[in-house]
Formats: sequence, C-alpha cells, structure tokens
Amino acid sequence: MSTTSPVTAVPAADAPEAIRHFAARLAFETDVSDVAAHLASGASGVVVVDTRSVESWEQGHVAGAVHLPAAEIAERAGELPPEATLVVYCWGPACNGAVKAALAFARLGRRVKEMAGGFEYWAREGLPVEDGGGTVTQRRPDPLTAPLDGVACAC
Repeated sequence: MSTTSPVTAVPAADAPEAIRHFAARLAFETDVSDVAAHLASGASGVVVVDTRSVESWEQGHVAGAVHLPAAEIAERAGELPPEATLVVYCWGPACNGAVKAALAFARLGRRVKEMAGGFEYWAREGLPVEDGGGTVTQRRPDPLTAPLDGVACAC
C-alpha cells in the first residue's frame, strides 16, 4: 500500500534541472552568515546596502552597511562603486523591499544579490548591529535561529 506524501506528490526535479535551479538561486541570494563572514574577512568587492527608511536605519542596521533607501536608488546609485556586488536587505523575509531594491539596481545595470532573512535574521543570529549614533552592539543569538555556543551551522 502506497501512502501519498505532500513532499513527494510532485516528484523532485532531475539532477541537471536541480543544478540549474539552485545555482540560479545562489546567483540572486546570499544569507546573513555569508555576508557576516565577508564583512569580517575585510575582503573587498561587496557593498551591503540597507534599503529601509531613515528611522529604521537609525534604530539599527548591519554594521558596515551603506544606507540607501529604495526610493533614492535611481538618483544615488552612482555613489556606490560601479564594480561592486551590491547586497541589499530590508526588514525580513515577510518584506519585499529588498526585492524591489534589487530590481531597481539591476535595472541600472548593477550586479546585485538579496540578503535572505534581511535585518531580522541578522539581528536574530546575534550579528553586529549599529545604531544611528555609531554604537555597535551584539546580542546573543535567538536559539531558534542560530547556535548559542558560537559554532556555525557549517552550511
């Protein structure tokens, strides 16, 4: 007797199709852990862009990010290094502000990725948060989203 599963009701894609799909996703997205590792390494070539409002930026943002609200991208994108990969974020996974910002940058011919999870997951994972006055704080990670003992998920 076969049991129908919601997981297998639609069969998984074959390997070549899966490779195309997942490689494409990684071309468009990165995650907070990879962004944090990049910033901590001191490597160049990436600019993290907070696309939220001034009030949101002042409340707290990714330490080291540049503030460029989505509504100002068309007029101010030239302030960012033209060769850089831009990593945009907004509040979190339920907000599509980063997607709108990424589209605006792409329309200007810029290389861009969305930071999956946005600022919400940056803060929940206990990564450095800077306020409008320049003070950087780091909270303990939310135990439901990141390991508490400093060991990464190793993904």
